[in-house]
Amino acid sequence: MSHTIAVIKGDGIGPEITAATLKVLDALDCGLSYDFVDAGETALGEHGSLLPQPTLDAIARHKVALKGPLTTPIGDGFTSINVELRRRFDLYANVRPALSVPGTRARYEGIDIITVRENTEGAYGSEGQVLSPDGQSAQSLIRVSRRGSERISRYAFELARRLGRKRVTVVHKANIMKTTSGLFLNVAREVAGEFPDIEMVEMIVDNTCMQLVLDPEQFDVIVTTNLFGDVISDLCAGLVGGLGLAPGANIGADAAIFEAVHGSAPDIAGKGVANPCALILAAGMMLDHLGLPEQGDRIRRAVRETITAGDRLTRDLGGTADTVSFTQALIERL
Repeated sequence: MSHTIAVIKGDGIGPEITAATLKVLDALDCGLSYDFVDAGETALGEHGSLLPQPTLDAIARHKVALKGPLTTPIGDGFTSINVELRRRFDLYANVRPALSVPGTRARYEGIDIITVRENTEGAYGSEGQVLSPDGQSAQSLIRVSRRGSERISRYAFELARRLGRKRVTVVHKANIMKTTSGLFLNVAREVAGEFPDIEMVEMIVDNTCMQLVLDPEQFDVIVTTNLFGDVISDLCAGLVGGLGLAPGANIGADAAIFEAVHGSAPDIAGKGVANPCALILAAGMMLDHLGLPEQGDRIRRAVRETITAGDRLTRDLGGTADTVSFTQALIERL
């Protein structure tokens, strides 16, 4: 079965790591075709808009997109292009796995954590942001809904069951944020009652961060609200070697966008030295989503074997290889 996906090359190193990722997908010969569209600084220059309508139409039409990192220019407009895409397509679940790979300079081994982050509400809402006329005070509205809490909690527990995971840690700050975080926790408890085969653990967010450093092996699946999930998922990436190995999926009922979670790294753009692993691993998640888990597993194995071999690694992984030679080494192992 063939699939057409929207492809956003992105800004900075985006085009380089996107090209590497598409070479890997082509080597798998899994029937994909690509509809290239623009967003970010490239789109602003070409179309006069950070998110042109043809890009939005392509994502809606194909329902799946692969996205390189985007830069949101400072000034008026969107708080973040990524946030705007999540809102436009109601991509309520942000899924970020953190998996140890032998051969990296990570401080831990045996890490296998999936963070499931509510992606559309919470502290990242644009409403209610006010700066006083004298610039001396600011405020922002945090909105958490029962609907949002229920569907992200259910997604996490269903994901745990589908993958054979045994524990979901619900991360909150309900001891202080008694209304917003309290609602999220109470709804998560209700959902957990429908999954007696999955252990639910409740943990306050500050303790969670400490425990992730002290004993990360205790975690399996983490589910939490938007801001906490953003912080925690980056912390988890640090446990396994950094954002260069961190893929992300943004999942909604009608569309999904897969991405490298790191930034556009303009300081190394065009130098051919970027690590493409995050976007390549995101492509593996995309293949799972498209019903091609065998090909997704082949990508993950090839990444693992290439890094473990250590003969052609990018600089951030401790080697001297460029993006092209690392990608070729990975393709040889497919």
